[in-house]
Amino acid sequence: MISGTSRRTIKKMIKMKHLYLLLLPTLVYFILFRYRPMYGMVIAFKDYKLLRGIEGSSWVGLDNFERLFRSPLFYRVFRNTLIISVLRIIFGFPAPVILALIVNEIRNRFFRRTVQTISYLPYFISWVVLGGIIRESLSSSGGVLNYLIGLMWTDPGVLLGNTAYFRMILVVTGIWQSVGWGSILYVVAMTGIPEEQYEAAYMVGAGRFQQNWYITLPSIRPVMMVVFLLTLSRVLDAGFDQIFNLYHPAVYEVADVIDTYAFRVGLIQYDYGFATAITLFKNAIGLVLLVGVNSITRRFSECSLW
Repeated sequence: MISGTSRRTIKKMIKMKHLYLLLLPTLVYFILFRYRPMYGMVIAFKDYKLLRGIEGSSWVGLDNFERLFRSPLFYRVFRNTLIISVLRIIFGFPAPVILALIVNEIRNRFFRRTVQTISYLPYFISWVVLGGIIRESLSSSGGVLNYLIGLMWTDPGVLLGNTAYFRMILVVTGIWQSVGWGSILYVVAMTGIPEEQYEAAYMVGAGRFQQNWYITLPSIRPVMMVVFLLTLSRVLDAGFDQIFNLYHPAVYEVADVIDTYAFRVGLIQYDYGFATAITLFKNAIGLVLLVGVNSITRRFSECSLW
């Protein structure tokens, strides 16, 4: 027998059938390209041979993970991943908020749209193209940025080949590429703040800085917390596309991360089982971080993902 609650749910679904039809392509996409490929995780527990396939390859249990934890190279890439990700969080997380505050203060509509368009543009350009632009700009033989740095300070030399500067270049160029797109959520959240709050603050003598500090930032705090939680869950995702298009063997010591290491192991050395074990370990850590940090945040505040 169908309960009354189930019957009402079915009637509601029938009533909103057109909305569910609109949702269907998204569900099909996630089933085919997100959930179905998850079966490939079993490769991490096999001595995978391409010609034998997943079913024909022999099981090795946790051997690939034992190799992973015994490898000195893994600890180097794990350390690099954490350092680069933490630097991105420290300097990259506040950047979209600051840009959103600046855009929110611009009253000229044309100038505001111009600033937003220019800041969004790099996000829609592939890192293959951006990597070429950055390499040419920082080239020691005719690079514009390299030349300007030389005028202001001393001869910078080969910046992309210097381990002392490479991480800084990653962080700065990463912010430049994503800051505009990341600010969209905050700009939209700011439009929902009642204008009466600013007017009341102005009447009691609060300046623009105080209005932003006591009204704007607290109002967008839930959005900031959600973005921060999602950023923490990707702390081991240091940005494969960017690093792959900028790094080279001379800076492996400071630039080689988990994703680039897994790429070389899997697609250059053809050790697919070991590469899958590396990626599975990274994703498991990300899941634990997401659930753990969300639980802590939910306990001490009202802002959480679920």
